[in-house]
Amino acid sequence: MSEIARAEASIDVAGDALARSVGARLAAIYTEIAERSMRDLPVYDPRLSVEAVGFTAVGDRVVGVLTTPWFMNLVVCDRPGGAPATPAVKGASVTHVLPGGEFSFVVGEIDGFGRLDSASLFSPMFDFADAATVRATAEAAIAEVMTAPTEEPTATPPAERRDIDRRALLFGRRESGEAATCR
Repeated sequence: MSEIARAEASIDVAGDALARSVGARLAAIYTEIAERSMRDLPVYDPRLSVEAVGFTAVGDRVVGVLTTPWFMNLVVCDRPGGAPATPAVKGASVTHVLPGGEFSFVVGEIDGFGRLDSASLFSPMFDFADAATVRATAEAAIAEVMTAPTEEPTATPPAERRDIDRRALLFGRRESGEAATCR
């Protein structure tokens, strides 16, 4: 069974309530960060708010999209009660295998939460007109990540072609090595 198939098979519907609670906890932490530190910065879009979208349990991990007035990130963290992720240094790049494929994340550490691996989807957020558009985009992103790719039909190989010797073409020689004549 491939890594992607194992990830898809490990989606745990019963664990999704737990995953949503992890998302709600992250949203509360980032709402506090928004109020305390981000509101007055030029990257902050006051039309938007913090939201946790599509948080789902996948094996020992929780996956979701975290939206804020300054970024939208795909995030992965340890599932409470699950096996911890392989240790990694803050700022390191790690790969997580999800149903939609392998994705690269940057390891982070959030005060009051712990390790949070993030993959930036958008930053800053000024191209979004409103919170509904942000939510729809986040829902589409998590749907892509959580859906296994479909096998594309293999293209039929092109008809066998004869490679043309460029030197023969340029210098008027035939394949047999004899000179071509012009009539």
